[in-house]
Amino acid sequence: MEWRKILKKLDDNTWELPQSYKAGMLVPGKVFADDGLLEMINQDQALEQVANVACLPGIVGYSLAMPDIHWGYGFPIGGVAATAVDQGGVVSPGGVGFDINCGVRMLRTGLTESDVRPRLQQLMETLFRKVPTGLGGGGPLRLDRKELDQVLQRGAHWAVEQGYGQPGDLEMTEENGSIEGADPKAVGERPKARGASQLGTVGSGNHFVEVQAVTDIFDKEAAQVMGISEPGQVAVLIHCGSRGLGHQVCTDSLKIIEAASDRYGIKLPDRQLAAVPVNSPEGQQYLGAMRAAANFAWANRQCLAHFTRQAFQDVFGRPWGRLGMEQVYDVCHNIAKIEDHVVDGKTTSLCVHRKGATRAFPPGHPGIPAAYKEIGQPVLIPGDMGRYSFLAVAGPNAMELSFGSTCHGAGRALSRNKAK
Repeated sequence: MEWRKILKKLDDNTWELPQSYKAGMLVPGKVFADDGLLEMINQDQALEQVANVACLPGIVGYSLAMPDIHWGYGFPIGGVAATAVDQGGVVSPGGVGFDINCGVRMLRTGLTESDVRPRLQQLMETLFRKVPTGLGGGGPLRLDRKELDQVLQRGAHWAVEQGYGQPGDLEMTEENGSIEGADPKAVGERPKARGASQLGTVGSGNHFVEVQAVTDIFDKEAAQVMGISEPGQVAVLIHCGSRGLGHQVCTDSLKIIEAASDRYGIKLPDRQLAAVPVNSPEGQQYLGAMRAAANFAWANRQCLAHFTRQAFQDVFGRPWGRLGMEQVYDVCHNIAKIEDHVVDGKTTSLCVHRKGATRAFPPGHPGIPAAYKEIGQPVLIPGDMGRYSFLAVAGPNAMELSFGSTCHGAGRALSRNKAK
């Protein structure tokens, strides 16, 4: 479809999908893309999914599409939607995705590229030994059921208490690495069995631990606040999520919610958008299980950061603290959260779905670390393989523009099959 004929151009980087495009749309769609990105978006049906999401009961504002939007399960990847909790708003597992709390963590270092280049081969070999990777693979941690329930309840706090990192890491993690309302009892036996051996592992697909060097600094003041001081400084980016546990939580929840949505009389244009009211028993059960899986993911990245620090420590012969390996931030990009936003001039409780989209809270927001209050929340945007990533900060208008959300990465120019 030639979407350019349907979309209304609002400015150079913003387009509106009119509410009149499709019967059942309760709000318009909004797409953040320049002309070049729009050509890429034309290649699949992601914008049709934006229109479908606009049909969710209780949706407010817009059905949003971030610049890296592409086709996904129910929701497009790069889709953001907020539903009013007390006005019949729904929660949809398709708006979170299968890899619950897939996210990105950045560690800065006091090393430079000239320090690392001579030992790069040794460093990579050590990282491969320390950080387990691969499809379905397990790691050095084997959790019994009691320990796993603690991880699901307490997230990265559990990992730090076991010696995997330091308390300062928690302050520099979204939700301090543990979201309230997690319910380990809502997680079934199958996801727990899959997750018991996978804590502290990267997995496969597009997940990675990447050693990077700073090339350009565009805002010296903000960079300095985040501990980025000069080109050539080495950093590490870690991208992974809740592994098999989160995937199974989504699979199990979809069966329950698909059946329940019919009972609630919710009719949507795509079965994959199956949703139930946030305040329903099924909605609360899903949110409890999803939050538990999110905590598993935060604990996972906490352990991975620890193993990464150990690898640097082994190669460079100094404790990681003396190597300056402090955490810049950790953000998630597959989650639904209950947040307060201003809608039509009133503070409203919303269920904000961010699927393949990152939280981006502006300067002064109470939900970000005190150290970043002046500059806004750090936003980590990985590039495609072998090319640059961005460390950015949220702008002052983020809440009005996108419910405090932005893109989660470079997006995709080809499907995975075409890329192979």
